[in-house]
Order: sequence, then C-alpha cells, then structure tokens
Amino acid sequence: MTAAATRRLLILAEGYSADPHHGKTMRGVVDYGQDAVVAILDSERAGESHKGIPIVGEVAAALAFAPDTILVGVAPTGGKLPRVWREQLQDAIRCGLNVENGLHDFVTADAELVDLAARCDVQLRDLRRPPADLDVATGANLDLPATTVLTVGSDCAIGKMTASLELDRELRARGVRSVFVPTGQTGIAIAGWGIGVDAVVADYIAGAAERLVVEGYRRGGEDVLLVEGQGSIIHPGYSGVTYGLIHGSAPHLYVLCHLAGDTHIEGFPRHPLLPLAELVSLHERVSLPARPARVACIALNTRKLDEAGARMAIAAAEAETGLVADDVVRFGPGRLVDALQAQLPA
Repeated sequence: MTAAATRRLLILAEGYSADPHHGKTMRGVVDYGQDAVVAILDSERAGESHKGIPIVGEVAAALAFAPDTILVGVAPTGGKLPRVWREQLQDAIRCGLNVENGLHDFVTADAELVDLAARCDVQLRDLRRPPADLDVATGANLDLPATTVLTVGSDCAIGKMTASLELDRELRARGVRSVFVPTGQTGIAIAGWGIGVDAVVADYIAGAAERLVVEGYRRGGEDVLLVEGQGSIIHPGYSGVTYGLIHGSAPHLYVLCHLAGDTHIEGFPRHPLLPLAELVSLHERVSLPARPARVACIALNTRKLDEAGARMAIAAAEAETGLVADDVVRFGPGRLVDALQAQLPA
C-alpha cells in the first residue's frame, strides 16, 4: 500500500479515451493524479488531444514525450485484457516502459510479459493484486476517533471516487485533517496506495476495508476519512463488494451519489433504479448495528444535463430527500462539505 514515486505516464486508453464511463481511470488520473501524464495512447483518436495532453496512435509516437511508465487507463466490464492492449503493452515494455495495470487480468501472472519485462529490465505492477495477508474484519476501526465517510451510489461509474476526491480536497483546504482512502484501481493509481477491494476474496472484503480505514488514519486522516465507494447495493453484479465496504469501513456518514436522469442500472435494463429517498433509507438500514450511519448529503452527477436542467435536478433531489444536494464538479463541493461539517463532532 506504499505510494509510488512521481512518474511520467503514457496512459493506454485504446478505443475509450473519449468515453467517460469505461475511460474513467484515464480521466481520474489526468484530473487528480500526482504524476505527469505526458501522452495518451488511442489509435482511434491519434492526433487529437485531451485537456492539452497529446493522443498518439502507437507507443513509438509517445516516446517523444519521454514517458517512463504505461498505465492501463480503461476499466472495461469484467476487467479483461484484450489482445490489442496486450500487444501495446508488449511494445511499451520493449521501449523500456514500466507497466501499471488495474485490470483483473494480472500482467504479473502472464509468463510471456514477465519474461519480456525481465529481459527489458522494466517493472510490472498490478494495482488490483491484494495483499497476501488479508483476513476478516476485527472491529479495529470502531475505536478510531476520526469520522469515516463512505461514498455510495445508485450504480457503478457515476462519480463516487470523484465525489470522494473533491470533498477531501475541500475539507483539507478548510484545515480539516482529511485523507482520501482508495479502494479501486483508479483511486490507487491516483493516490499511490490502497487495496482494490473488488479483487479480494469475498470473506476478506470487510477486513480489507477495515485495514484501509486504519491505514488512512495513520496517513493523517485524524479528522475525516473519505472512503472511495464501489458498486451499488442494488447492482445485480457488484453488490457484494459494496456490502463488504459498508460493513468493513463502518462509516459514520454516507454521501449518496447518483447520475441524474438515469432510470436503470447501466447495462441491465431489467433492473430499475430506486427513488433517491428509498436509497437513502436502504443504506441507513443496512449499516452495522454497532455503527448506525446516516446519509449526510446527495452528490449528483449532472453531466447529461444542461445547466438549467442540472439545477432543476438538484432542487428535485433536495425536495425528495430533505438533504443538501449538488454536483461537486459542476458547481463545486462547498455546499456538500458544509453539510458534512455540520454533522462532524465539534
């Protein structure tokens, strides 16, 4: 869980550099990462740019920008490594680039890539590889004096990590001793430490979450620990990791995230979303009896709406739930941080 040294990144985003859903790792690292992103690899958009960062069509073209590491910046469903991406990673290794990979297909388990990396004297790192000594939760985090805040959501890939990062940044700007606690591959790539809880054996997810909270406190989160949420408790595929995070991190407060305008789970049209008021009640009811948690505020992602529509969606969410709602990217995190601070210990 140690932080990596500052690097110069080439981000592999083949076919997804323009996709805010599956390209969320790329976007998260560009927007919040500590390392310099010098180029993006996507042959479908070669010659274009993203926020001033050049997009190249092949690894050789990126060498002019002097990267030292290639980061897999796409989060596809299932976390598999396609053949084309594997070939691009091979090219990068031959060019002397280290590899950072957040997929479920581990590059350190690929004998051919391991052999090539050894011959080219580069390092391979799998962000989702969990520590070998994980165990079940013990309750150690229940004794920490910090307030734990967990972002939860109506669906996957709707802004839980972004909300956590924005709230943490604003809290620290206000002098609060806050730490962002990474629980997924993108958060780990940004912060340089963490555990990818969706790659942990089910029995140990809560234990991993507990360990992360304790580690976040040790890293300076003496007032607030902003735990990055994963999945959704109503998701037909990924609810297990969400429950493990809820019970393992034992939050005092939730921030409920929702993509305004969505009506069903992305990719699962037979699974409708619940109204926000029901989601608020559901999360509060599934909290640990030893640590009852309440929803403090609503973080809406309004990227599908114009500004007028966004403000209407925010007002509607507030009227429905009785809680403060806002879009932390579009309008800033200030109002939500106000709502959180109003519920922190004096």
